[in-house]
Amino acid sequence: MLWLDDRLRSHIPHGREFEFVLGLDGEVFRAQKNRRMIRTTVGGRSCFVKTHGPTAWGEIVKNASRGRWPVLTAEPEWKAVQRVGSLGIPTVEPLGFGVRGRFPDRLESFIITAELHNFIHLSDLPPLLTELPIRQQALLTRALIRDVARIARLLHFNGLNHRDFYLNHFMLPTRDWRTWRSGNDLGVHLIDLHRMQIRRKTPWRWKMKDVSGLLFSSLDAGLTSRDCLRFVKGYFADFTPGEWKIWKRYGGNWRSTAVRRAVSLYRSERGRPPPLPVALASFA
Repeated sequence: MLWLDDRLRSHIPHGREFEFVLGLDGEVFRAQKNRRMIRTTVGGRSCFVKTHGPTAWGEIVKNASRGRWPVLTAEPEWKAVQRVGSLGIPTVEPLGFGVRGRFPDRLESFIITAELHNFIHLSDLPPLLTELPIRQQALLTRALIRDVARIARLLHFNGLNHRDFYLNHFMLPTRDWRTWRSGNDLGVHLIDLHRMQIRRKTPWRWKMKDVSGLLFSSLDAGLTSRDCLRFVKGYFADFTPGEWKIWKRYGGNWRSTAVRRAVSLYRSERGRPPPLPVALASFA
């Protein structure tokens, strides 16, 4: 299987597409075993190229014995990009995809995506907010929580889960945040979809893994109890008056599982207890 965006096709030799792409050089972002991710330029366009080489049978057997099936090609990420885009969630722009070979120890594949120019990771935003007036900070924080909750809801209620659902996998266009006004589109993009799972229905435990990962990565961002409530309301698209009723309805098991996982991960990564909002402290 081979697909190339028309803007790249004329810059890649016909009949030698795989040799060309697999042989590209650039800034290496990841290189492990049979996988590599680089940033390079093709046809004047800055892009990321992820390649998968053949997988040894020993690696497949090892993973299978642990109840896992290894990712053999770039096809899962290709499908994830297509699916996420179809849900109206901004993500990376696909420029190319290819896979060849019949057996795992002969499979080769690649995916090419356009670089997001002038974007920052959402995890890099909190320090920038301190330079804004208090009212501006509050409005921007609420809008971000609303957008992130909407993305989580769209994924989980359409059979998807990210598996690396952290703040640094959300991207925002760079701008002068002092000029941002309530109602302006934030342009939140979701990236790094290579581990995403696609099913008819997302299992509860995988929803919790995503939510706990998101909470873990947000604990140093100054979350308040009201921020947590806003996320829950946005995630369930429930805007019924009465904050306590909302908090209670989606309480107990859902929150305790996510909070405990987030706290456990925080302790293992930071070596200390996390700063928890009052509303979550009793669930840790």
